[in-house]
Amino acid sequence: MTFSHPGQDEWGRVKSRLKAELGEDVFTSWFNRVDLERCCNGTVHLSVPTRFLKNWLQGRYRDRLMLLCRDEFETEAVSNIEFTVRGAAIRQISTPPVVEPQPGFDMRPITVSSRPTHRIADASPPQDYRASAGNGNDDGLTGSPLDQRYSFDTFVEGRSNNFALAAARKAADQRPGEQVGFNPLYVHAAVGLGKTHLLQAIAHAARASGRRVVYLTAEHFMYRFVAALKSQSAIAFKENLRAIDLLLIDDLQFLQGKQIQQEFCHTLNSLIDNARQVVIAADRLPVELEALDERVKSRLAGGLLVDILEPDYDMRRKILAGRVAAALKNYPTLSLNEAVLDYVAYNVTSSGRDLDGAVNRLVQQNQLTGEAITVEMAEVALRDLLRGKEPKRVRIEDIQRIVSKHYNVSKADLLSARRTRTVVRPRQIAMYLSKQMTPRSLPEIGRRFGNRDHTTVLHAVRKIEEMVNADRALHDELENLKRQIDT
Repeated sequence: MTFSHPGQDEWGRVKSRLKAELGEDVFTSWFNRVDLERCCNGTVHLSVPTRFLKNWLQGRYRDRLMLLCRDEFETEAVSNIEFTVRGAAIRQISTPPVVEPQPGFDMRPITVSSRPTHRIADASPPQDYRASAGNGNDDGLTGSPLDQRYSFDTFVEGRSNNFALAAARKAADQRPGEQVGFNPLYVHAAVGLGKTHLLQAIAHAARASGRRVVYLTAEHFMYRFVAALKSQSAIAFKENLRAIDLLLIDDLQFLQGKQIQQEFCHTLNSLIDNARQVVIAADRLPVELEALDERVKSRLAGGLLVDILEPDYDMRRKILAGRVAAALKNYPTLSLNEAVLDYVAYNVTSSGRDLDGAVNRLVQQNQLTGEAITVEMAEVALRDLLRGKEPKRVRIEDIQRIVSKHYNVSKADLLSARRTRTVVRPRQIAMYLSKQMTPRSLPEIGRRFGNRDHTTVLHAVRKIEEMVNADRALHDELENLKRQIDT
């Protein structure tokens, strides 16, 4: 018997149940890019964009998906689920066959492909660029793919990232066996501000000096660990991983699972205790990663925590200059005058990726329509990227950072149990602003301030509200802080 095509309603209900069970972060990481292709002969056919995602879902979520599909696809009994990689047939024609990595997890130093890369017209890598730019040898998995363009030479330095860049260069320059001055190095920043670029630049530089380097995303670490457990090669996995000189983990916020986090903590301790450098990147501070094991948080907090802030105007102009120079190699007659670049740098403020997108959009609109690139054209073409189109999304960590700087107290003090007046008042103000400027609930704000009870936050909010009504100077001070946070 054959299914009639069920449309997307049934699959939509499956995804809704998965999101409710797993939470927004886990669902987005694993299932957001899974598409229903068809249902026939009792088999649900799902497609995914990468082989890695296919293997991970087959190994970890296949049974749960089977149960949910059986519940929702009621017209026929579901007996099987098949995963396919979208576009796999095309890639097989155009590229040499890739030998599948073996479960033993070959941890030899990263080998970067020496194959020439294609010149590209825009500033962003093509969809499959990272997959082809990493390992030159396909006889074993040495880590997540590396992009050859992500080097220290191509990293644009500014006031918002110079400390992080200096720390990254220091980590890359450590010699094997040399006592590390800070370990681990933990880089945190919002999306699109250069964390991955910085980690891969460290990997390239350290490998060039002869060090044994492994760069992994948190997803890749989880996949390799689960594969090692299934193949009963977990001991070899651990020994190989702990024998390297430099471990780089990207997107730590996606590290899930108690057993995996425990093994990661053991690996972290082993490498640090043996003077092996560890560098980690995430979108938040360790204390703000609620799903992370407390022992891992504590170990990470003992290293050097550095942040990358949104680029200022001067840095945005530098980034734009580099993107335009790259575009001119492909379009020699392209013309972007200084007024257009000033306009883009002033208005597109959130991240380097948005600047990439702005240049790409202007270039392609010019090439496809022949319209000259002017400020008026940019106003229309970039309307969804322009500052002021939507209010800035304020994060609690931004509020904490600005309040700490304004009142000359450390962020650690804000999160501590200290009750001195010099700490209590800034802490209450930060809680008040968090309630005013973010959609977070009182319990969530309390967790972000050292796991405090929601009643503590409520007391702080009411206290500051009373003081603002009676103290004009405090009112003006809070308005100044709001402007700094919104900038």
